[in-house]
Amino acid sequence: MSARSRITVSLAVSLTVALAVALMCGGVLAQESRPTVRHRKVAVEDQLPELTKAEAALERKDYAAAEPWLRQAAVKEPSNYQVWFDLGVVYNATGKNQESIAAYRKSVEANPEVFESNLNLGLMLARSGSPEAEKFLRAATTLQPTAQVDEGRERAWLSLGHILAEKDPKAAGEAFQKASEVQPKDAEPHLSAGLLLERQKDFVGAEREYKQVLALAPQSQEAVMGLANIYLQSKQLGEAEEMLGKLTAGNSGDAALHVQLGRVFAAEGKSELAIAEFEAALKITPQDATAQQAAAELYVSAGKYEQAEVQYRGMAATNPKDGDVRYALGRVLMKQKKFPEAQQELIAVVQAKPGLGPAYGDLATVANENKNYALAIKALDMRDKLMGPIPIGYFLRATAYDHLRAIKPAIENYHLFLEAGKGQYPDQEWQARHRLVALEPKK
Repeated sequence: MSARSRITVSLAVSLTVALAVALMCGGVLAQESRPTVRHRKVAVEDQLPELTKAEAALERKDYAAAEPWLRQAAVKEPSNYQVWFDLGVVYNATGKNQESIAAYRKSVEANPEVFESNLNLGLMLARSGSPEAEKFLRAATTLQPTAQVDEGRERAWLSLGHILAEKDPKAAGEAFQKASEVQPKDAEPHLSAGLLLERQKDFVGAEREYKQVLALAPQSQEAVMGLANIYLQSKQLGEAEEMLGKLTAGNSGDAALHVQLGRVFAAEGKSELAIAEFEAALKITPQDATAQQAAAELYVSAGKYEQAEVQYRGMAATNPKDGDVRYALGRVLMKQKKFPEAQQELIAVVQAKPGLGPAYGDLATVANENKNYALAIKALDMRDKLMGPIPIGYFLRATAYDHLRAIKPAIENYHLFLEAGKGQYPDQEWQARHRLVALEPKK
């Protein structure tokens, strides 16, 4: 009897692999947490004893015991697809991804008609970022699972949809539709389709899918948040507020819901309510960068610079190389007239982002306030190089040279300022004329 005929068609679908790949692919499969499942096998009298012992170990999840038996079985029967499939399961469970791919590939080569081998190979390749994943996932959609038939077929279509989402959204949508036809009572295909359509700005289609999710799974927070996102982007703020308000009331410990509701309030111009929601989120997860950023921006718009500083300092401590955060912190410090601290932050900003022209202008301002006139001039020179000169820049440079007793460049920049200002800055223009009277030689 051939090895192929002696092997029972009872391969396990490694759903742990499916979960891990979904995490890498950004799909909603990551919302699930399923253990590895091994289907019951039919006893075969002449099955390799090494394979029998290995599968008994696999039933106990004793991967260390199973591996040597499977290796021995592979030496005896190198074309035994069950042996290679089980080795793929063992290697995946023990974190040996490349070895798992190689084992699943040999299982498919030995018998290309097995659903589970194709599915798991496709998922492992997707995890590694290989475009070859599509080939095996497509093959899986044409094959019959050996157990849990509808669940397996749905998983194949969903997995295919997730890897197609970026390069071929239309085909991805068709795959999600196939998954929903296989399991019409499962909300996951509709949630996947909703996320896909939302990314494409097809808000009507996304709303339809999210509502279908809620019809099947009324407690789905993902669907509610998806609908809120759609309503927010399409300016249906009342609907978004009502939906999120109800959900947040029943899930007061969910930071993400508070952040989302805060965004809606902010879009409605309800700043105090928005801040309250962001603060509620930060009490639950103090290092939530999304809530910190949103709260900080609202504090700035409300003129609450001290509170904004607290949030920006928290973000800067977590990501000290984030030039945008450091820049925001520097500007908030400027608003509070904390010029020495602002100078320190802005120096860090231009070191991290040397092409950020506006930061040089702010650095020049605070350096001037700190009487660091040489730094102010240097910063202005860099700003002009990146963005071109502006009238107030001439004035700031002129006063810096004036303080340094560099009379000639001070006079030159005062004149440039007056020529460019043309009455836009009456106070500074009066000061410039006054200084020119004092600095220029009497005729």
